[in-house]
Amino acid sequence: MESTIASTKIVRGAIWVLLMLVAMGTLMMWIMMPTNTYRNHWLRSIGNKADNSTYIGTQGSTLLIYTFPVLFIATLSSVYLHLGKKLNDFQKMGSDGKKDMLARWKQPVLVKGPLGIVSLFELSFFVMFIALLVWSFSTYLHNSLSTITAASIAEYGLKIKVWEYKLETAGFWLGIVGNIALAFLFFPVTRGSSVLPLFGLTSEASIKYHIWLGHIVMTLFTAHGVIFIIVWIITHQFSEMIQWDFTGVSNVAGELSLFAGLGLWLTTFPAVRRKMFEVFFYTHYLYLLFMFFFILHVGISYSFIMLPGFFLFLIDRYLRFLQSRHRVCLLSARVLPCDTLELNFSKSPGLKYNPTSIMFMNVPSISKLQWHPFTISSNSNLEPDRLSVIIKSEGSWTQKLYQILSSPSSVDRLEVSVEGPYGPVSSHFLRHDTLVMVSGGSGITPFFSIIREFIYLSTKLKSKTPQLILICAFKRSSELTMLNLLLPIAGTPSDLSNLRLQIEAYVTREKTPTTEDYSKHHKTVWLKPSPTDAPVSAILGPNSWLWLGAVIASSFVMFLILMGIITRYYIYPIDRNTNKNFSTSTKAVLHILVMCICIAAAGSLAVLSNKSRNARDAKQIQNLSSTPAGSPSLGLDGGAAGMELESLPHQSLVQGTNVHFGERPDLKKMLFDCKGSSVGVLVCGPKRLRHDVAAICSSGLADNLHFESISFSW
Repeated sequence: MESTIASTKIVRGAIWVLLMLVAMGTLMMWIMMPTNTYRNHWLRSIGNKADNSTYIGTQGSTLLIYTFPVLFIATLSSVYLHLGKKLNDFQKMGSDGKKDMLARWKQPVLVKGPLGIVSLFELSFFVMFIALLVWSFSTYLHNSLSTITAASIAEYGLKIKVWEYKLETAGFWLGIVGNIALAFLFFPVTRGSSVLPLFGLTSEASIKYHIWLGHIVMTLFTAHGVIFIIVWIITHQFSEMIQWDFTGVSNVAGELSLFAGLGLWLTTFPAVRRKMFEVFFYTHYLYLLFMFFFILHVGISYSFIMLPGFFLFLIDRYLRFLQSRHRVCLLSARVLPCDTLELNFSKSPGLKYNPTSIMFMNVPSISKLQWHPFTISSNSNLEPDRLSVIIKSEGSWTQKLYQILSSPSSVDRLEVSVEGPYGPVSSHFLRHDTLVMVSGGSGITPFFSIIREFIYLSTKLKSKTPQLILICAFKRSSELTMLNLLLPIAGTPSDLSNLRLQIEAYVTREKTPTTEDYSKHHKTVWLKPSPTDAPVSAILGPNSWLWLGAVIASSFVMFLILMGIITRYYIYPIDRNTNKNFSTSTKAVLHILVMCICIAAAGSLAVLSNKSRNARDAKQIQNLSSTPAGSPSLGLDGGAAGMELESLPHQSLVQGTNVHFGERPDLKKMLFDCKGSSVGVLVCGPKRLRHDVAAICSSGLADNLHFESISFSW
């Protein structure tokens, strides 16, 4: 066993070094791209060899420099993550007990502002990325403006003033720099990404990067488009607005892409997104038109610079589409009086996920198009055949779901489709001496999965776990019933004495305990799933990294082969690599069509290959829909009966629970009083609460506080 672990670590280390070398090489090409050295020497030398192929065509150089390295990283990182998962199976404790060498870099340095809570690590990369954009634009502009004179304009036969041509040139380079930001735009929203985990990221935690990049992309592209329109108006070149060149840049396609992007962009601002979420949700599908017309605008050759991120996103999107076609088996729902539900699904035993994972859910009877993310409260180790999510009724969609399941004439079966789970590749909570979880309202739900993980570690594996402190604030005492969901509906170990859990619950808007017994309104609804309903099963990616790597590699190879054949026997005989005799738009459409076909073929084959395994798992758990005798409850409902803690089961949990009425937690004092050399601090809840906790951890008054960079921003 030890030799296997050692050899696995060596192989992973070698792969990591290779991945970083390729990544650094790709970054160097991005830095050198605006220089004359790159354009006049490097690119020309590579182009002389790569752009003359009768199979690849004139896009060979951009394909080789920008597309291949990124897809190589994505494929090889799948192997790296597979070995890491295998290593965790060998050695459950893994690196959890080790000190985090980047702890200082993960501490928040910006708490309030347009960027939200930003760590030193994130701020450093953000500054470097902005520096790359500024460097690129200034270098492009400097190299081109120095050559623009009245004589050079006359030589090209242009009837335009020098300042007008310089303005147009500046607008052109803004579009080129915008393409750099666009190249990174889709990485954060690739939920099953094999690239993000290399940097310790999840798509959930990376949403804010997508937001930052989206604003940068649209700002640059809007400036690019506005400048060109201004120049055309000044120079009376109105015909340029309706120009669609046969082999050049299509202005009409660029305008259509910009309009689609603007329609999408305007709904992303908080004032619109929060008040009209459905408008934001549906207009986001305009990204398809935005990307399609963008590729037609610049041509496929230049599109290969930004294509890798979009290629990986399309693979992930198609795999999610295949998963979402199935109806999953919903076994039961626990209905609480505080407008909260816990949905319990049957799960394939092979499906593994880590604490704080999320799952997207669709209920066709409410909306066939809307998908909503919810935090998974169950633990795949403690509950191998069940998966649970907790849903707080806070919007129109969740209110309809609550009404369906809480009504006296509740349905016997509810059709549900899911995508996911998605979450961190590994959890590092065990490295801390104490773990403090701070929540407000429904923000408590991500912490249930952490507590259940610690129940599993302390009872099943008999591992020593950190001290757990849960600080939760609620508005009303009825919301205390959410604590009844802390334990699974079934399978809770009888002895929890090894779990060191302290719960400090605060009811902020009620000064005394209510006399109402909320436990009477707490019910469990048992459903009757259809025989066709399948358990939630593992998807390619987090549970099958090797399969994901195979899909990425095989789809790209198929794309190269098919486009090679089309280029050799259809495009090349007409164009002869001159870019003058074959329509640029037609070539782009052919590439897009073939790319989609290859992704669909590779993804479908991989899913079909895994279908038999999922079918076997479904047969093993087909009898799970029977109703258990009961479900555990802590009896914490805020009522008179609920306050008689000494008569309740699971004394180790109940005795560690303190309920405070009419006050808010003194977070600063409570965090500073935490003992231990390393205290992990997690927070989930309202924006103000997150900012307050981040400010305390970054104040420098307590060196042992480590603000965990876990985000719940979907």
